[in-house]
Amino acid sequence: MRIVHVDTGSEMRGGQQQILLLARGLAERGHQQVLVCPDGSPLAARAGQEGFQVFGLPEHDPGRAHGIVQLRQFLIATAVDIVHAHDGRGQTIAWLTSLGLDLRRIASRRVTFLPRQRWTYRLKYSRTCDAVIAISECVRGLLLEAGVPAGKIAVIPDGVEIPEVLADSALRGCVRARWGFGADEFVVGHLGASSYEKGQAIAMEAAQILAQKCPRARVVIAGTDPPPAPAAPPTVRLLGYQGNLQEFFGGLDLYLMPSRAEGLGSSALLAMAHGLAVAATRVGGLPEIVTPGETGWLVPPDSPLALAEAITLAASDPILLAEYGRRSRERARQFSSMMMVERTADLYRRLHAQAGASSRAKSVVPAV
Repeated sequence: MRIVHVDTGSEMRGGQQQILLLARGLAERGHQQVLVCPDGSPLAARAGQEGFQVFGLPEHDPGRAHGIVQLRQFLIATAVDIVHAHDGRGQTIAWLTSLGLDLRRIASRRVTFLPRQRWTYRLKYSRTCDAVIAISECVRGLLLEAGVPAGKIAVIPDGVEIPEVLADSALRGCVRARWGFGADEFVVGHLGASSYEKGQAIAMEAAQILAQKCPRARVVIAGTDPPPAPAAPPTVRLLGYQGNLQEFFGGLDLYLMPSRAEGLGSSALLAMAHGLAVAATRVGGLPEIVTPGETGWLVPPDSPLALAEAITLAASDPILLAEYGRRSRERARQFSSMMMVERTADLYRRLHAQAGASSRAKSVVPAV
């Protein structure tokens, strides 16, 4: 099949990482693909470096009008089977550029917020695409609540690559030394873009509480756009982009997910794949991957005290923490990128077969 992926994100966040994982897996299965994304975006650069065909949406293009015209011309001239939109704006572009064309449209839904006007949501996901991928049961429930037909929704969780080996003690020591931490300190960390829903300010407030509850605790917050340094207490390290995830996760004792909203929590899955237990908030799809008493702790959102108490519990029992880490790694295997790719490819195949059956039915001329 020939598949066109559409994404309008300007940053390299979890959704864009998932597109690359999907594209790699589909390429291994022999599918041809084009990635449509903004000119100059990190996704465009990464996709191009990996040999994928990239269709750049022009910069300084109000409403993406010029890009929509160009992409429609491309779709008309190219035999495309599937157009897969990976964000809300991308879905609008996919719909406008493919109206009247003989292909199937898919939309991925990764977030948990709903518009005030529910009918617009229902219309968008019922009329403009043939299927909707929800990355968690939580997101599926919100789609149903908004009135999207159940038959259109496929739950396909995010995928994660499982490292064959984990970081050893030597690497752990080097990473901690780079951060200015010692072997006896309890290091917890979070990885993600700086935004309100990620709750990084909650983690920094928890760090202040930990100064009394667990004085050896240290907090590392990493991502493409970390919070400003003046807001961080002395026990917090603010890091930028982390290119080597094995090093980052290898330096931690526990992973934090202090989100206020989360479709699933792909960075928590990454941490679990690297053998870390997780202290997360009970929001969105996080309870679908973090199981209290097995792989970590779930706490109420917007509660620095509850988060600090979970960290203190983790630091107080290293044997239990190690067991949670082992179970986390096994749990992450249930979300492998290979499974995500195969489930998505199966959905493509079903829709493609339906399109073929519909075309054949239209081509039958009734006997006179």
